[in-house]
Amino acid sequence: MPQSDPDTPNLARMYDYLLGGKDNFAVDREALDRLADLIPEAVPQARAAREFLQRAVRYAAAQGVTQFLDVGSGLPTQGNVHEVVPDARVVYVDHDPVVAAHGRELLEEQAGAVFVEADLLDPARMLDGAAGFLDPARPVGVLLVSVLHFVPDSMNPHAVVALLREALAPGSHLAIAHATSSGDAPAGGTGRGPEEIQAFFGDFVMIEPGLVQAHEWRPDRPRLVGATRLPLLAGMAWKP
Repeated sequence: MPQSDPDTPNLARMYDYLLGGKDNFAVDREALDRLADLIPEAVPQARAAREFLQRAVRYAAAQGVTQFLDVGSGLPTQGNVHEVVPDARVVYVDHDPVVAAHGRELLEEQAGAVFVEADLLDPARMLDGAAGFLDPARPVGVLLVSVLHFVPDSMNPHAVVALLREALAPGSHLAIAHATSSGDAPAGGTGRGPEEIQAFFGDFVMIEPGLVQAHEWRPDRPRLVGATRLPLLAGMAWKP
């Protein structure tokens, strides 16, 4: 089994620390603290993405969706899908073998959730890996939250997501949160404009209020006066 390296920062463990988790090392905490100094919006942006994920999952569940595929999930900790909808079946996907191994350990006592090591860029293999746990003939809630901006245009992410959309059953929901080019994308990331982000939804039907700032998508609490606008757009759509 791949082992976690306590001397090298890991993005998934850094995200866990950011969300208040315990599955991280000192090197991860130090790296995130440095990142927060360099890019002050990184921490609130990541938290806004997690809160959007939670609201999107609750919305899809209210529409009758009982199974979810969280792509590029990182570690399944701190208010993730299986905690938001405990009765649903959830497949977490990440291409990092260390993250996948640790994720499986974290889910050992979760009957309704599993971890699959797969790459978004190989949707057929990813869906094959999930098919043993999810029923592809029934609607699935697919979550692409803060992952697509790490895929450069040279890898043709729009075509990849189109293949994923095509494979989904009618009634499926697709949630996307993506850094926008109106601000700084995450380190190593690709910020895209609203039209480019909107294109990932294809011909799926957008759910109100459409593609908006992540914290403005069906907020469950009032927005603070003077709250900072973040370069993160989010939206959800369903397949007729």
